Amino acid sequence: MSSPSSWFFTTLICFLDVAFAGDPFVFYDWTVSYTSASPIGVKQKVIGINGKFPGPILNVTTNWNVVVNVKNDLDEPLLLTWDGVQHRKNSWQDGVSGTNCPIPAGWNWTYEFQVKDQIGSFFYFPSLNFQRAAGGYGGVIINNREVIPVPFGLPDGDITIFLSDWYTKSHKELRMVVENGVDLGIPDSVLINGLGPYRYDDTLVPGGISYQIINVEPGKTYRLRVHNVGISTSLNFRIQNHNMLLVETEGSYTVQQNYTNMDIHVGQSYSFLVTMDQNASTDYYIVASPRFVNSSWARATGVAILHYSNSQGPASGPLPSLSDQDDPSFSINQARSIRWNVSAGAARPNPQGSFRYGDITVTDVYVILNRPPELINGKWRNTLNGISYLPSSTPLKLAQQFKILGVYKLDFPNRLMNRPPKVDTSLINGTYRGFMEIIFQNNDTTVQTYHMDGYAFFVVGMDFGVWTENSRSTYNKWDGVARCTTQVFPGAWTAILVSLDNAGIWNLRAENLNSWYLGQEVYVQVVNPENDDTENSLPENAIYCGLLSSLQKDQSHKFQFSMGSPLCIDSKMILFMLFVALLESLFGVWSAGLYVN
Repeated sequence: MSSPSSWFFTTLICFLDVAFAGDPFVFYDWTVSYTSASPIGVKQKVIGINGKFPGPILNVTTNWNVVVNVKNDLDEPLLLTWDGVQHRKNSWQDGVSGTNCPIPAGWNWTYEFQVKDQIGSFFYFPSLNFQRAAGGYGGVIINNREVIPVPFGLPDGDITIFLSDWYTKSHKELRMVVENGVDLGIPDSVLINGLGPYRYDDTLVPGGISYQIINVEPGKTYRLRVHNVGISTSLNFRIQNHNMLLVETEGSYTVQQNYTNMDIHVGQSYSFLVTMDQNASTDYYIVASPRFVNSSWARATGVAILHYSNSQGPASGPLPSLSDQDDPSFSINQARSIRWNVSAGAARPNPQGSFRYGDITVTDVYVILNRPPELINGKWRNTLNGISYLPSSTPLKLAQQFKILGVYKLDFPNRLMNRPPKVDTSLINGTYRGFMEIIFQNNDTTVQTYHMDGYAFFVVGMDFGVWTENSRSTYNKWDGVARCTTQVFPGAWTAILVSLDNAGIWNLRAENLNSWYLGQEVYVQVVNPENDDTENSLPENAIYCGLLSSLQKDQSHKFQFSMGSPLCIDSKMILFMLFVALLESLFGVWSAGLYVN
């Protein structure tokens, strides 16, 4: 055991690091477990964090160090992934099957990462076994440092909203449905912040359902951070009689434009400024309705209530309609209208537009085609370029670290090959500091969204039909928005550009859970050939599995929260601890002197 004086100096160093040089640490203790809820009037098991559904919001500031101690109290393995958090040089913390061994039931694991050079609205969720369909998600807010100006006035409030299509079947039942090649069908509801719809229609919505009420003050402006954390349904978000000023999406400030509604596809996040400028003769509807579906889906509409403090009565009457905008052409034009604010700073003081992505030479081109589920070796699978990803029992990142051959191959094709579809563990071999062009071609019948861990990419083009070399003439080469999740409409394509400057192994996946679960993902390996120190080293608390199971100390992660970082907590607390330690140290010296004398 260390002496009081050595503890004093260790703590002093930690305090000096926090107060004068290093970036702050924040700590969270989370227990992930099943809890009972009745979001649409039917009691069911959901996944909560510290008993909450949705889970807590992780609210931090650029460059802070985040330590999250996660105890898995589920009955199956767990990983949490941080959708949109880039984990610079640190894919060890990404929380997907290619980078981390799952946290077994009854074990805990400590994530430790820095939200380096990022701002914006993101979310976390469980990445394995269809668990997101049962909850386990929550918000991630990364704020600007105070020295960096924000391109809009400070709002009067900050509100996070989670939208999700919802089924009364458990996530285990839903994944069996998908495995059997059966369509998920119409959701039982759409939840807003884990709650069911307000009873706007007695024939469509049963009584006794709890719904979300958002309380506001007249004349004030609020920032609404809206996330589609659902399974597979594109949702249109709107607020009755209110304009929504779009200001940010997934870490990029946008050109500020008013929208009366916004299509938010699976896995996407947006920030709006909404001013409470109505007369409050009644409450107002907040609506999230399924897109590109038939009228039978109307019962799966999510409805919450916007309540002014001076409201004169409850909301009533029909929901705000989308009847003149219910086609993919409207949605694709809306998506093209979202532009990057190239004059605004973000996490760093330099303007975003100083990175002129349109002038950079492309080094690699991948045209990635997806198709509806198909039978491969007697099982229903989804593919990208004819390959359905097969997760390895040994995470790719660990196999790379320990130089284990045969776990994966760097042979993912840059176009669909003329061969039968197959199941394989095939990776994209990315060029470090290369500039990759990826074209997603959607041959499925539904909207698909694609997400890339570790990066923000530039969405430079999308259109209906088949992408050709001539399609590049339509690209936006100046202010295409930088984000981490993009939609691809059925029978259409979307093109992105990404600068591969973040070493690691990174997941590129369908965010639609049914497509992802059946193999629609690939990993991108990005290695700096000249410098082994480009990436963070293997964490001391790593869990081992697969071919490396023998390295795991059996008790090391069971039923206890592991220590993830130095004792850097809060400056006031540290000052108090320093004072106590100093007294103990001085008392020890004084008592020792008495004993000698």
